Amino acid sequence: MEEEEDLFARRRPWRAGPDAPDGDWMALDDDDLLHRIETLAPDHSMDDTLVRIVCSNRHFFIRQEAAKRVRDMRLLKDYEHDRHVGQILARRMSRIEDLEYLERLAMKSRHLDVRKSAQAQLSKLKRHPAG
Repeated sequence: MEEEEDLFARRRPWRAGPDAPDGDWMALDDDDLLHRIETLAPDHSMDDTLVRIVCSNRHFFIRQEAAKRVRDMRLLKDYEHDRHVGQILARRMSRIEDLEYLERLAMKSRHLDVRKSAQAQLSKLKRHPAG
């Protein structure tokens, strides 16, 4: 029971709804923000905005959805310690030069789901090394 209480104490608090001036994506409520994220064009130029969402205190689901849509994954590597971002990074890795990063995640992440995502991606790369 103590471990469970410690887990809740370590969880990052989240906040629903607007957290910025009008006109900013962070000013949108959760539903509208998720809609904006989901309807981004594949060739969007909103990585900076998405990274701000990833770094925010919005609910993990919103932050994770924003991370999924970031085009330049290098922008997320500074947030690999965040288990929800770590999962996205591990799933999107496909290049051979990312093996070292994935191996580190698979061995050292404090989060089982991140380790499993990294291990799955490593297995995939070993089966199909061309990515």
